[in-house]
Amino acid sequence: MAQRVRFRKTGDDRPRFAVGDRVEVLCDHDNEEGERVRDWLEGVVVQADYKMVAVQFTQAVYLTNGWLIPDQVLWIPQSSDQIRPLRRRRRRR
Repeated sequence: MAQRVRFRKTGDDRPRFAVGDRVEVLCDHDNEEGERVRDWLEGVVVQADYKMVAVQFTQAVYLTNGWLIPDQVLWIPQSSDQIRPLRRRRRRR
């Protein structure tokens, strides 16, 4: 059985992210008010290999040139600074 690799920054060929990981991606998307913003958005890794990660979102995401991504899946290099593990936020009471 293959061992799952979790959020590891390494110098070798092991990937940082695996399928099922919850991540945040710095991308263009619509915020709660319906305005397009460039900010961190939560998503789930749906496909991963040693070079690339496919992240699926529940909100509409856009390419940097303004085109809407119809399937809401954005491909990002494993080594990119624009993807990070999901940071848990505390809810205010």
